[in-house]
Amino acid sequence: MTDLPVSVVVVSRARPGSLARTLKGISQLQYWNFEVIVVADPDGIEAAQTLDFSENLKLVPFDVPNISAARNMGLTRAAGEVVAFIDDDAVPEPMWLRYLIAPFERADIAATGGFVRGRNGISFQWKAASLDANGIAHPMKVNSEHATVFTPPKGYAVKTEGTNMAFRRDVLIDLNGFDPAFHYFLDETDLNMRLARAGHATALVPLAEVHHGYAENTTRSADRVPKDLVDIGASWAVFQRKHIAVGNHKTHWQERRSEQSRRLLGFMQSGQLEPRDVRRLMKGLDAGYAQGGLRQLGGAPLPRYSSGPFWRFPSHHRETVMIVSRPAQAAIDRQTATEQVSEGKIVTLLVMSPTALFHKLSFDPAGFWVQKGGVFGKVERSEPMFTIYSRGYRARRETVRVARQRGFERKNSKLLP
Repeated sequence: MTDLPVSVVVVSRARPGSLARTLKGISQLQYWNFEVIVVADPDGIEAAQTLDFSENLKLVPFDVPNISAARNMGLTRAAGEVVAFIDDDAVPEPMWLRYLIAPFERADIAATGGFVRGRNGISFQWKAASLDANGIAHPMKVNSEHATVFTPPKGYAVKTEGTNMAFRRDVLIDLNGFDPAFHYFLDETDLNMRLARAGHATALVPLAEVHHGYAENTTRSADRVPKDLVDIGASWAVFQRKHIAVGNHKTHWQERRSEQSRRLLGFMQSGQLEPRDVRRLMKGLDAGYAQGGLRQLGGAPLPRYSSGPFWRFPSHHRETVMIVSRPAQAAIDRQTATEQVSEGKIVTLLVMSPTALFHKLSFDPAGFWVQKGGVFGKVERSEPMFTIYSRGYRARRETVRVARQRGFERKNSKLLP
């Protein structure tokens, strides 16, 4: 397993509580050679400073609503050979970096991307995908156990998701990082297209997992209902100028605009938007498209070397524990979980009721994983609706399911009854 020095960059704006939870998850990473760079607004910086490991973070104040510029700011502070990115509404599995960084042992690998689990903590929100010449993602099948390496043909690229991706720092510098013309949306898609155009290989790594919650921001609510489409329209205009032949701009925009219209109508049909909301949002989309046609492309050249030394986070080998609980006992076991986290352990609290309730998984702000559901209920959504299990068997089965992401394969891991 590689031990390359890695800079983990987290960009945050207007989500201090979510950022603190992300950083607690990062603090439990089982990879010994990484630093953590937090690029955040004042509230985010203040939240990071309250953590008991804040002195081990590189804190970079940045209060501009531009994710590409913020990521570039983190890149200039990064002193690792590889730079990994995760969002402030996501939490990595403890073994995330081990898997995400391993492919870089091959000198020809320039980028890696992992899989992303969604809000229920079980279903996948994002797996493997390619990008066509229009910037549209298409699902791909890859080996679920091992990294798959792609060098895409001309006009295509490999998609990496912004909340779970890593790049060689020197490659990012050569490509001038992220284009600040993409304030929000398509920022990593543009980078993926440029990586492919330069002939670089990308590895997709299914076992490198993060959990992404889709926290509320200025463009969407917590349940993903759009609040503003200006930047989405602007980003598509910028993308066209960089990657689409001029003669195809009109058709490309009509297709993208129709996609957004159908999406909004779906929210209206579900009662989450009203007709006037749809009209307002589409007007904003068109206004953004006009703005994007005027934005300056590219940014200032990025410095070849980091502005400071590598600031290794004091990670350490952690014991992994599964606490099996019942709803009536959960409050007591939550306290036990909190205590064991304070002792430096990676803790999963499995709360099972005698029902067929579907399972959900989340990362508690106190620093432990919580999985809730019925002894007879679905975990993976492809499972039968109802299956007869004993509590003990179900607990062992769930331990095996998350073993490689959470570190249960190690000899000192424990299953607590």
